Amino acid sequence: MPRKRYEVSFEIAGNTALWTRPDTGDSPCSYPAPTYSAAKALFESILWGPATLILPKKVELCSPIRFHNYVTNYGGPLRKNDSIRKGNNYQLYATVLTDVCYRFYAEVIPNSNKKYLPENAVKWDQKTTNPGHAYQAIFNRRLKRGQSYASLSLGWNEFTPSYFGPFREETRVCSEIPDILIPSMLREVFPEGYKSEYKAIYDTDVWIKNGVLVYPERRLMEE
Repeated sequence: MPRKRYEVSFEIAGNTALWTRPDTGDSPCSYPAPTYSAAKALFESILWGPATLILPKKVELCSPIRFHNYVTNYGGPLRKNDSIRKGNNYQLYATVLTDVCYRFYAEVIPNSNKKYLPENAVKWDQKTTNPGHAYQAIFNRRLKRGQSYASLSLGWNEFTPSYFGPFREETRVCSEIPDILIPSMLREVFPEGYKSEYKAIYDTDVWIKNGVLVYPERRLMEE
């Protein structure tokens, strides 16, 4: 029997964003809009609850799509050993989006796969008769207060938002954006959820129409 779904939504804006296309290698280039997994991660950054599943439905683009060249000095562990020994940074080039604003929509359902739930999530799930409704209520309270479970970012950690919260009255969908077809778009890399194995999944022929990207529906295995 299908589980009842509860709607959650929020708005986020920032100076820079990068929704990485995996085929662009070590000079990453952004998709023109956030991926399904990026949308899911943003919801979970506001409120993470492994006893529930977040199902992103769509994203509204509320600013024009503007690509920009970005260069940064990378000093992390993926440098060559010689560079690490000498303290040399690696100059990383990327193609990012600037001055972004989005409205995200998702649905919440109980997670029926309780095999890998942490102990605290199991206890919370046992005490809650309706995890989806509880998540919705707590999420909306956090959103109004500006609280989050983790720091939100627009792709890379350094791309922090200038705003996140409830929809603002002055924000409008940028419907004048020309329709864009994305032939292949990364969906998820951990499709089975919490503690699952890596498995990259892609959606094909994804459209941005009138400034809106609707994430393709996929049937849940347990429904």
